[in-house]
Amino acid sequence: MQAPAALYRLLGDDARLRLLRLLALERLNVTELTGILGIAQSGVSRHLGLLRDGGLVSEERDGGFTYYRVATSVRDGQNGVGPLWPLLESQFAGAAATAAGRADLARLEEVRRVRKENFDVHAGPDTRERQLVPGRSWAAWARALGHLLPAVRVADLGCGEGYLTVETSRWASRVIAVDRSAEVLKRARMLASRRRVSNVIWKRGELEKLPIRDAAVDVALLSQALHHAADPALAIREAVRILSPGGRVLILDLREHGEAWVRERLGDRWLGFSGDELRRLLGEAGLADIKITTGARRTGDPFTVLVASGVKTRRKRT
Repeated sequence: MQAPAALYRLLGDDARLRLLRLLALERLNVTELTGILGIAQSGVSRHLGLLRDGGLVSEERDGGFTYYRVATSVRDGQNGVGPLWPLLESQFAGAAATAAGRADLARLEEVRRVRKENFDVHAGPDTRERQLVPGRSWAAWARALGHLLPAVRVADLGCGEGYLTVETSRWASRVIAVDRSAEVLKRARMLASRRRVSNVIWKRGELEKLPIRDAAVDVALLSQALHHAADPALAIREAVRILSPGGRVLILDLREHGEAWVRERLGDRWLGFSGDELRRLLGEAGLADIKITTGARRTGDPFTVLVASGVKTRRKRT
């Protein structure tokens, strides 16, 4: 009885059940699991070690990473304690209906999206023959397109930990990065320092009251920031205020969705925006040449990214 009892104790932990559910869907490494679960990396490693020692997961090395998946013996019912897998599948099906379960799956889809963007897989004439092409990433393409852009002044509004800020600094003459969190700005400054970026000005402030003078920049970026704004309409008007005539607002944000768990887990104030709503907000802020397109969509992912832009009209001479 000792072995079955130990196994059932092992399964009596919510974090380990979440791990098994994810590893039944996808082969994942510790870094990816940490991002999905929101658990410290040391905790994820400890749980994986226990699951591996219990014969529930297997590990394999690939491309410098250690990946984990549910052990084949568990799926095949060869674990020595009877048909365990049907019981676990029933548990996983119930978890899919919970907010935490949907959150885990949404983050898993994000991991899959990032993988696809960084390593495109191409099928040959025989669909069984698949070729991995390292280095064909969207990040590389973004940097390449930056070579074609003029050295304009950019404001990164709601900059977070500064990843987009640093990428923008590669082609902008100057970037003003704004965020409400002092702690987040501290991490962003550290990132910029490690990347030896020197053309960024960091400011603490709210989207609805930007600490930037009128007509100070040529491009105002709001990347996944508008759904955190207390007043999205005012945030866009502030972005327009700091633009020079002819400047552009560029918004990346979520299309309207029904995933209410993001309010508590991610601090979202708005469950995305429809294309028509973004068009109305940009128009009411005084922008012209408004464009709304789909930026990213993946089957099974509850979130779709919309890209919206508009131009601040130049004042007519009298």
